[in-house]
Amino acid sequence: MSKQKPVSPWKYKPWWCQPWSILLTGVTLMSGSWVIFRTVWLTILVSVPVLTWMGLFLIIWPQLIVRSGILESYEDEVQI
Repeated sequence: MSKQKPVSPWKYKPWWCQPWSILLTGVTLMSGSWVIFRTVWLTILVSVPVLTWMGLFLIIWPQLIVRSGILESYEDEVQI
C-alpha cells in the first residue's frame, strides 16, 4: 500500500488566498505604513491586526481544516 500524501487545504483556495498572496499583502501593508507615515506607533497599530490576520490564515486555519478531516471526506466524494 502506498502512503498517501497529506491533503493541502491550499489547493482548494483561489490565487488571492494563497500563502504567498497573504504574505505579500501583509508585508506590503506594514511596510507601506512605515514608508508613508514614518511613525513607529502608527506602523505598530497597522501591524498588530495585519499580523493577527496573517497568523489566522497562514497558521491556524490550515491546521484546523486538516485536523477536521473535511478535506479527506471531500476527496473521497470526488474520487467516487
